[in-house]
Amino acid sequence: MLPLFFLATIVVACQGSDLDPTHQIHLLRPQSGSHGTPVPDVSCLSWRLGVETRNIIGWSTVPKECEGYVGHYMLGHQYRKDSKVVAQEALVYARSLSIAGDGKDVWIFDVDETSLSNLPYYAEHGFGVEPYDSTSFNQWVLTGKAPALPESLKLYKKLLSLKVKVVFITGRSEDQRNVTTTNLKHVGYHTWEKLILKGSSYTGNTSLVYKSAERKKLERKGYTIIGNIGDQWSDLLGANAGNRTFKLPDPMYYIS
Repeated sequence: MLPLFFLATIVVACQGSDLDPTHQIHLLRPQSGSHGTPVPDVSCLSWRLGVETRNIIGWSTVPKECEGYVGHYMLGHQYRKDSKVVAQEALVYARSLSIAGDGKDVWIFDVDETSLSNLPYYAEHGFGVEPYDSTSFNQWVLTGKAPALPESLKLYKKLLSLKVKVVFITGRSEDQRNVTTTNLKHVGYHTWEKLILKGSSYTGNTSLVYKSAERKKLERKGYTIIGNIGDQWSDLLGANAGNRTFKLPDPMYYIS
């Protein structure tokens, strides 16, 4: 009878707290490292923490053992809650500023997994467990069906109301401009100062190099980057990153 008593106690405790057992993200359990090498006592949650804090870098795929965990995280409540915290902090910061109102204060938004969500695609491709396939991903992009990340869209609208202009800088290629423009407008991003896509001159360069260079061009033109939000560290590191940066969660892929 003793084990049944403890089980009943656990169930009652869960029901009386915020830890609704029907919405658990995943139980902690030992998993493998970013390259599939077994790491003693490292759980998928710990692996995600390492990814988000940039202690784990250069990884190519999500550990296979963590596919279920990442999937539950991305499709469950926690991903949205984490995104909401980031967006809210960005808004608190923006409201604390004295906006000049001269049209030169801009906020940088990344596109994929920041403004637009590719979860419909990654849900069909193992949430990052499968190696990146540019052909299939580009086919998805060309459908123009990526939904908005709701928390980012809310931040976008609030920034516009504060007279802050938005600049999108994306790793998408220039030949995807039309579909990206249509997709953004369709889901609620109706206006922006600039939409910067990766041109052929950056072929062979990392995203960090490309985005740093484009931000530097903006500042040379007299813009002040008061904020910058993205899901990859390469969106936020490097030169001319902005007065303050905000990192959205993304354990599905790594871009250098």
